[in-house]
Amino acid sequence: MKALTPVLLAATGMAIVASLAATPSALSAAKPILTVYAYDSFNTEWGPGPAIKEGFEKTCDCVVEYVAPGDATETFNRLRLEGSSSKADVLLGLDSNLVADADKSGLFETNNIAVDSLKLPVVWNSSTYVPFDWGYFAFVYDSDKVKSVPTSFEELVNAPEDLKIVIEDPRSSTPGLGLLLWVKNLYGERADEIWQKLSPRIVTVTKGWSEAYGMFLEGQADMVLSYTTSPAYHIEAENKTNYKAAMFSEGHYMQVELVAITKSSQNKALANQFLSYLIGPEAQKVIPTTNWMYPVALPDADWPASFKDLARPGKALLFDTGKVSNIRKVALDEWLGALSK
Repeated sequence: MKALTPVLLAATGMAIVASLAATPSALSAAKPILTVYAYDSFNTEWGPGPAIKEGFEKTCDCVVEYVAPGDATETFNRLRLEGSSSKADVLLGLDSNLVADADKSGLFETNNIAVDSLKLPVVWNSSTYVPFDWGYFAFVYDSDKVKSVPTSFEELVNAPEDLKIVIEDPRSSTPGLGLLLWVKNLYGERADEIWQKLSPRIVTVTKGWSEAYGMFLEGQADMVLSYTTSPAYHIEAENKTNYKAAMFSEGHYMQVELVAITKSSQNKALANQFLSYLIGPEAQKVIPTTNWMYPVALPDADWPASFKDLARPGKALLFDTGKVSNIRKVALDEWLGALSK
């Protein structure tokens, strides 16, 4: 997920801090530098990036430098363009639905991180990609404004056309891709029909999550594609309980956020240390209230109070990671065709 506070400030006209990567001082220049490619909202003063950087640097005698070119998909695409000449040691924020593409790229190295004890709704046994958080996609709404809330995907697509939603582009945004696969998972060959029904309710399709959520908070849409955990931010930071996630009876599609070491890295031992730190207790305590996602290695008792009463889907939906690439191609054509009519 993406840090929510920058969106709120953007909605009032303030600039989002896109990157906190600083030029190392003369004192730190002699230390090894770990270059971490991450999505933009991870690396804001409100996101988990700064605290994780500070915590890891205390243990590694190194300097962590973030490079944040955009959303998770854009960050991965930059790495692909750079290929084996990339200076990245670590890619952080790879979507589980992009694993097949990541494998095909040949850019990533196996690691020595044990993942068998991680807490996920699905089995994860990759030796290349390490989960660090996860969540469910959902449509978030303001319960003070929306009184007739869809309780299923069928109800959403058949809702009155004055129910307006904003979604993200699956070509540039991981939530957008998640929705694309959610529809395909539920409806199969009927996906084109579902998109045509949903189309009149879509106010716009944004490039990324931050823009979409900002539009929703500004009142330009009744519902926004986000996560079931998004309301936790409003509870935790604003003491507001009116923002809720609509729970659908058919189930909700999942996202697992991953971190991986590049083959081009000149600091593989340090990169392995970073991956281990990211799923350790110190970093995992940071994740829920900065990235607003579920941690993968934190006991439920240590979760923030705002997370403990969140609605949880009855069914987790997720395509096999090896099959997503081919499914996505078909689903994207259906989406483009339906929304262009």
